[in-house]
Parts: sequence; structure tokens; C-alpha cells
Amino acid sequence: MSTIDIGQAAVLGIVEGVTEFLPVSSTGHLKITEGLMGIPVDDKAVVAFTAVIQVGAIAAVLVYFFKDIVRIMAAWGRGLANREERYHHDYKFAWWVIYATIPIVVVGLAAKPLIEGPLASLWVVAGSLIVGSGLMWAADQMGRHKRGEDDTGLKDAMLVGCSQILALLFPGFSRSGATMSTGLILDLERVAATRLSFFLGIPALTGAGLYELKDAVGAGVDTVPLVVGTVVSFVVAYASIAWLLKFVAKHSFNAFVLYRIAVGVLLFGLLGTGVLTA
Repeated sequence: MSTIDIGQAAVLGIVEGVTEFLPVSSTGHLKITEGLMGIPVDDKAVVAFTAVIQVGAIAAVLVYFFKDIVRIMAAWGRGLANREERYHHDYKFAWWVIYATIPIVVVGLAAKPLIEGPLASLWVVAGSLIVGSGLMWAADQMGRHKRGEDDTGLKDAMLVGCSQILALLFPGFSRSGATMSTGLILDLERVAATRLSFFLGIPALTGAGLYELKDAVGAGVDTVPLVVGTVVSFVVAYASIAWLLKFVAKHSFNAFVLYRIAVGVLLFGLLGTGVLTA
């Protein structure tokens, strides 16, 4: 019998779509939602399901940034064939995304038992939400917001890419929050840091979703709930991306910081009173 039904899949798709690219932790919100719906958060089928529906959110990024991705991939292809084209920023940027993805892949495979086991606890989510909020606030305050997307280099990509490991190991920390905060510490503008976060998330999240697909189906999740959750997350994530880019162009991350702290404190309260189990 499927662990997740169609209605639950739709709800989780909405949560995934809204939170995947906002710096509030999609994993944390998914685990909280699963807990409130009585779905075991550490069930292998559930862990796999949440990874698969992320592909819908990633598809939204691919569609939203289609022209940018085509431009970058075209420059990469030209550079492979022509040495003179290898000085183009887009060609180098394509390689930087590849290099920056390697650390999270290595850690993800090595730490898979921990990620799907002890670290999947809602206690970890609650603590990570609050600790991550402190990092985000500090990064936004100390960053000088003076460097644009064209000013990024290999060092920036590697540091931002490696920061994804924090969210991988500590659900609730937020992949978007970790990468955007790192970009701000490196003095990137908020929009540049946000866009870099999007591009670096494409290979990591797509790979995770495809890797977990066999486990999601094999562990008892029906195909229909998977499709529903993925499609819903795509539609909602596309709207979320458009909103976020407009928001960060004119506002700081303080609203997200306060929201994360509130959710973290609330989650500690729900766990402490037994309303939710870890």
C-alpha cells in the first residue's frame, strides 16, 4: 500500500513549490507537514518521495531561466570545440557549476544513512531553522552587496556550492538559505546571490530526485501520487521563483529570518508538548 495518497501528495507538492527556493527550508517544512498529516518522516518511501517531487521545482527553474541556461550551455559547447571561446565568462561558469556540485554529491552518497536516519529528526529541523536564521541575518548585515553576477569566479561557486552540504546534513538549515547567505558573505548583490543559488541547485537537486526515484517506487509510493506531487510543485515553484527575484531586489532577508525563528520555536513547542513526534 502506498505511504502517501493523492491528496497528501498535492499538499506536499504545494509546500515543496512554495519553499524550495525561498530561504526557509523546504525539507523542514515538508517534514513538519508530513508530521502533522501523520506521515512517518523517516520512512524511506517518504524520504524518496520528497526528493522526487523536487524535480518539479527544478523543472520550474529550467523553464524560468531557459534563455540563460541555453546561453550558458551554448558557450560551454563552443568552448569545448574552440579554445578561444574558453575565455568567455559563460563557458567558465558552466564548469564552475559542475565543479561546485561534486562536494555535495560525495557527501550525499557517503552520509546517506545519516541523512535518512538520525538527521531526519524534527528536533534537528527545529534547531537548524533557528541556527540558520542567525547565519542568514549575519550574512545580510555584513555583506556589502557590491558584486554582480558577472563578477563571480570559481572561488565563489565552490564556496556557495559547498554550503549546500549544510542543508543536506541538517534539514531545516535550507539549501537556498545556506547558498544565498554564503553569496552575501562574499559581497554579492542579493539578486546575484539568489540567481547563483538557483543555478547551483539545478544539478544537485535533479540528481537527487532521479537517484531516489527507484527507491520511491520500490518502497511503496504509487506512481500517481508521485506525478501529482511533482506537477503541483512545478506550478507553485515557478510562481515562487518570480516572486522571490522581485522581492530580493528591493528588500533584505530579515522577513525570512523572523519567519524561520518563529517556525523553529513553534516546532520545538509542538515536539516538547507531544503534538508532534520527532
